[in-house]
Amino acid sequence: MTATKKTIIMIHGFRGTHHGLQLIAEQLPEYNLTIPDLPGFAEGESLPSYDLDAYVLWLHNLIERQNLKKPPILLGHSFGSIITAAYAAKYPKTIEKLILVNPIGAPALEGPRAVLTQLALFYYWVGRKLPTRIANKWLAAKPVVVIVTLSMTKTKDKAVRAYIHNQHFRYFSLFHDKKSLSESFTTSVSHNVRETAGDISVPTLLIVGANDDITPLHKQKELVEMFSDGKLHVIKKVGHLTHYETPDQVADAIKNFTNRK
Repeated sequence: MTATKKTIIMIHGFRGTHHGLQLIAEQLPEYNLTIPDLPGFAEGESLPSYDLDAYVLWLHNLIERQNLKKPPILLGHSFGSIITAAYAAKYPKTIEKLILVNPIGAPALEGPRAVLTQLALFYYWVGRKLPTRIANKWLAAKPVVVIVTLSMTKTKDKAVRAYIHNQHFRYFSLFHDKKSLSESFTTSVSHNVRETAGDISVPTLLIVGANDDITPLHKQKELVEMFSDGKLHVIKKVGHLTHYETPDQVADAIKNFTNRK
């Protein structure tokens, strides 16, 4: 008798789309995967507001609509880690396990990127104030995409770097409008996984890059201790873009964790 495939619901990060998790998904053929676009991005739903409670409610409705016989495994990358952690704290009985890839494990307005976060807040505030046509050009400006990409990419592999740039140019600006983008960014920098880690009872895996400077490794080591059942998997020589730079290692960590009794 063929065993039923486990289901993983995967939630991408800020300004991403489901395409960002594609390289990981390709290496998980033994699972049923659901990878939606977040509300406010690409083909994602539109919401009245884009605060954390709204995202958690959206995710709850999404999981309920799956009509699954067994609770799924929930995975979130970056901003998706904030949403999925908040969900796991509120609805623990609806999921089997939680996987956080490059989780936002410390306040964005503190640490090595605090100044950049303040600049980004100003950037999105300006975009919100501009007329729609000009705002869209401002918020989708290619120099901004290039700067963000360069700041997060750690690999020296030219082919991988080219792939990341291509992905960001194609999908980084598929936001619905200036309101949804501004509100979702504010949500992404106003919350972090530490807020809910202590309330999460399901087994949780943190997959982190050793060189991630959005949440440094020492902060991730502090974060994992806040979970009642948390494990930390560190991938060397990579930063915040493990889903692009080391998808094979991320997939292996997912398999090992989900198959553990």
